[in-house]
Amino acid sequence: MEDQVDKLLNQWAHERPELDCSSLSVVVRVLFLAKIFRQSAERALAPLSLKLWEYDVLSALRRQGPPFQLPATGLARASMLTTGAMTNRIDRLEERGLVVRATDPADRRGVNVRLTDRGRELTDAAIEARLTAANEQLAVLSVAERRAVSEGLRKVFLAVGSTEA
Repeated sequence: MEDQVDKLLNQWAHERPELDCSSLSVVVRVLFLAKIFRQSAERALAPLSLKLWEYDVLSALRRQGPPFQLPATGLARASMLTTGAMTNRIDRLEERGLVVRATDPADRRGVNVRLTDRGRELTDAAIEARLTAANEQLAVLSVAERRAVSEGLRKVFLAVGSTEA
């Protein structure tokens, strides 16, 4: 059974038979799937009135364990954002009562961002929604196939991820 990527590659094989386009069979599928997965994540979070970027920030805090906080600069790094972009996001999450800022006791110039109880509860509900969506999307794969895909993608990410992020 052919997908759109097979069709695209067949067209290139016809037009430029001297080229080996096999790497595109992975890269283009990953790009297409990234779009599909992002849309699915957004749909899963919508009933919680949560945007994907909000979830990303909140989940970075939630994964830290009690007291569910990080320095603002660490949060920016964990989210792969500039500190300016993170400041804007923290402002918006703080307005919603999902995070609070506190002066870093070790460095009065630094700011720690901490989840509120409401933020933690929302993040806990959100991870369940995200996992449900991910499990539905990957239901076509066996556990062994999921592991194999994950391992292959990890190898590629370790090879190129640090230079791309």
